[in-house]
Amino acid sequence: MKSSFLFPFRPLAALTLAVVSIIANSAFAEGPYRARDNPSPNNDPYEGHYPIPYGPPQPAEIADVMARVRNFLEQAMPARVVDRSSGKSISDFASPIQTAGADLGENGRFNPLAYEMGVIHSGMLAATAATGDKDYANFTARQLQFLVDRFPYFRSQAEKFGMKQNSFRSVFEPEALDDAGAMCAALIRARLAGVGPDLKLWIDRWSAFISKEQFRLTDGTLARHRPQPESLWCDDLYMSVPALVQMSRVTGDHAWLEDAVKQARHFTDQLFDPRVGLYMHGKNLNQPDNPEYYWARANGWVVLATCDLLDELPADHPDRSALLATLRTHLKSLAKLQSPNGLWHQMLDKPDSFLETSASAMFVYGFSHAIDRGWISPISYAAVAVAGWNALSTQVNARGQVEGTCVGTTFGGELIFYYNRPQSPYAMHGYGPFLLAGSEMTRLVQNPAFRIIYKDNTYQIEQRK
Repeated sequence: MKSSFLFPFRPLAALTLAVVSIIANSAFAEGPYRARDNPSPNNDPYEGHYPIPYGPPQPAEIADVMARVRNFLEQAMPARVVDRSSGKSISDFASPIQTAGADLGENGRFNPLAYEMGVIHSGMLAATAATGDKDYANFTARQLQFLVDRFPYFRSQAEKFGMKQNSFRSVFEPEALDDAGAMCAALIRARLAGVGPDLKLWIDRWSAFISKEQFRLTDGTLARHRPQPESLWCDDLYMSVPALVQMSRVTGDHAWLEDAVKQARHFTDQLFDPRVGLYMHGKNLNQPDNPEYYWARANGWVVLATCDLLDELPADHPDRSALLATLRTHLKSLAKLQSPNGLWHQMLDKPDSFLETSASAMFVYGFSHAIDRGWISPISYAAVAVAGWNALSTQVNARGQVEGTCVGTTFGGELIFYYNRPQSPYAMHGYGPFLLAGSEMTRLVQNPAFRIIYKDNTYQIEQRK
């Protein structure tokens, strides 16, 4: 049941210059690399040449590239209201105009209420927790304060002109999990960390939508009406589970956590392929014979959601061992599919598909986080995570833009669709996962339980006694 909710309170020469500039500002032009810890790399006939930096990064190096990304987002997201018809900034908020909207930032791609922004805020908060640098949390605080400050204006605009094109429509009248889940989880994390204004009213609205209004199957599984009447998307595991988990934390009501467990269990039953250890992107339940397309970012959403769930799930919960076993199987399969360049392919099992950044960042986060929590062995997987991070670091250009990210992608019906999705530094999907990956990599390289040593022309993991 849907409810209306209004809170009661260029020429060729120029093109050539542009191309040269892009190449000059991109880390892709660098390399080949040698092992950073080899004392005589130029005289060692057994030393390899690598397409990405080879060896564990230093915390300062991780901090530098993460700060570049944060600084770009600061510049790309001015947090202001503009007249959409003229592009001019609005400073008079006494009476709303119909053409007013939240500034979507550089290239019109940074919507402050998009689900990708929820992942960015979660990444910013994680970065402060991992590094101690409050500039990340301050980014979230400023953005949330903007939303609070301008909320009355857009509420008045909705009352006067209707909901069409209202920048805050996802708050007033959420229509899908994309409108609610990721932002809800981020706002709860901010609230628990004491970052920014208290947005409990928004949290209550979005969590109520997830719990009571979003379409579900008869068994309670969250689902969509597209592309078929009953369709499951892996994306929705992230658009629901983190918010449900955070609601359990903030309220103390374990019914939220049990709902999250149910979603994880049902999605795995329907979408996980145990033969290959991967999740198909989606499934139309009215079709008995769904093709299995292992889209990378779909698998990334599952990794993020599962880590969030296991973080909160008690050790004696009856479903914990099965969920953890599936995560371990999933990560083992992903490790085997990592490319020789350190990233993962758009279609995980198709090495001729392009290398994709956002999913790779999610996987680096997953490996690093699971190692930190003791769920998987650092001896088996730390090198996978480090190689992934080193590859990710080459995807950040001099401006701090994250390159190589697939744009928003629906549940497709054939491989040609997935193979030919555009990639863009303005695809917001790359930024939050990158910050999450950097936060966990910071922890991994400083983990006191083990050390990464250079031995026999490669890197080995040695447990500390």
